[in-house]
Amino acid sequence: MLRALDIRDILIIDHLELNFQPGLNVLTGETGAGKSILLDSLGFVLGWRGRAELVRQGAKQGEVLAEFDLTPDHPAHAVLAEAGLPGGDTLLLRRVNTAEGRKTAWVNDRRCSGEVLRALSDTLLELHGQHDDRGLLNPRGHRAMLDEFAGLGDMLATVRDRWATASRARKAVEETRVALETIRAEEDFLRHAVAELDALDPQPGEDAALDQRRREMQSAERIRGDIQRAQGILTDGAEAALGDAQRWLEGVSDQAENALDAPIAALLRAMIELGEAQDGVARVLDGLDFNPGELEESEERLFAIRALARKHDVLPDDLGGYAETLRRKLAAVDAGDQDLANQEAALAEAEAAYAGAAAQLSAARRETAAALNTAVMAELAPLKMERAVFETRLTDAEPGPEGKDAVAFTVATNPGAPAGPLNKIASGGELSRFLLALKVCLRGETGNQTMIFDEIDRGVGGATADAVGRRLKSLAEGSQVLVVTHSPQVAAQGAHHWRVQKQVIDGQTLSQVVPLDEGERVDELARMVSGDTITPEARAAAKALLAG
Repeated sequence: MLRALDIRDILIIDHLELNFQPGLNVLTGETGAGKSILLDSLGFVLGWRGRAELVRQGAKQGEVLAEFDLTPDHPAHAVLAEAGLPGGDTLLLRRVNTAEGRKTAWVNDRRCSGEVLRALSDTLLELHGQHDDRGLLNPRGHRAMLDEFAGLGDMLATVRDRWATASRARKAVEETRVALETIRAEEDFLRHAVAELDALDPQPGEDAALDQRRREMQSAERIRGDIQRAQGILTDGAEAALGDAQRWLEGVSDQAENALDAPIAALLRAMIELGEAQDGVARVLDGLDFNPGELEESEERLFAIRALARKHDVLPDDLGGYAETLRRKLAAVDAGDQDLANQEAALAEAEAAYAGAAAQLSAARRETAAALNTAVMAELAPLKMERAVFETRLTDAEPGPEGKDAVAFTVATNPGAPAGPLNKIASGGELSRFLLALKVCLRGETGNQTMIFDEIDRGVGGATADAVGRRLKSLAEGSQVLVVTHSPQVAAQGAHHWRVQKQVIDGQTLSQVVPLDEGERVDELARMVSGDTITPEARAAAKALLAG
């Protein structure tokens, strides 16, 4: 509910504070007094498109503050949560327009965009009038109104759920098709790569182990070569030389009269130690862990592992995991056709379930449309439009979460005349009465919103205007309705009454809004009946209107 409106420096308003109440709130005043400025100000703070220049002449900026009371289940809470804005029982909207044209908005003292304001406005307020493109004249909202009128919420929830299921299934099928096409394009590569990896079967840590073993064997190979060269010298060179020297010396030892005994003994000892050296070298050679064949095999496997790692651009230790990834892709190729067939079957089942639920919803809507037509036609007769025809038209639309129906409210002002959109067929006065009749029938559809009727009684008077007023009063029961009116019959039905008037203060024309008590209401209604000169008859008529 709109609780308060504070307007500063907007057009011909310098400062205005209004406190609204539940029920029917009536705004009256002479033409040009500024009633439309109130609606412009309210539209501005709600983010609606309106006049380009709103700032009062001479002011640096104009500002509008609107305060709304929110029930715990009010849909505005969801908008606030989605926008990350603070909530609560009270909603404060503030918007500033500078003289240079810059606009800034706040929601509960937090900066926000015009888009958020407009999203909130859809939950807070309805404007109905002959130039309205947001309320009942907007065909985009007719389907939701029809569903609410019939109480089709559960059925609609089922359709939405089945549409979501079908959408997920459709997305899964598309993703599987794309994935299969991608995988099939590399199927030959996958099969060759998996076969190559399976044949090599690299193990985690094998690269490091082979490299270490290779280094050990390369080191052993170098040691063995040096020892073998030493062994050859010991066996072929040193042993023969010592043996020759020993024989030559022994051959002449008798002639040397024992002078060569010591050298010969030394040579014998050298021969013994040479034998020990030969035995030791042989034992070392036998103990060296080197196998040329093993080195060759290790190097070949090490080089094969590293070449495969470079080929697939992975680390050698990751070849095993990479091979498993390729195997899964290959398995997906092999199982892909069956997976796709299963998903397509699930999609067909989901689409059939959606089609069935949507068909039931369409049938319920058509039945409801007939009931709404009857209800609106019953409301038109007291509004002096007994010859008019109202029709809720359903046509096929693209399937979606709301079903497969397009809904439009149409009218024909005379029997036999072609029906068309409300704002294209009806005249200003007829349109106002059509909107009121329709809103009375749809009163439950927007119970959380404040309804504003802008001169909806235009072009009607007498008993018809009285019927309009009584319906507005009925519509305001349990909710809040604001009416801008020139009709005394409508104004008399208000629970709260304000007069909009212009005054010249210090050479400036300013608009003021004055709350009226019972006596002032009599004067205002009398003025509306007879004009500026209030006659006793007009005053009596005003009292009669207020008496009901």
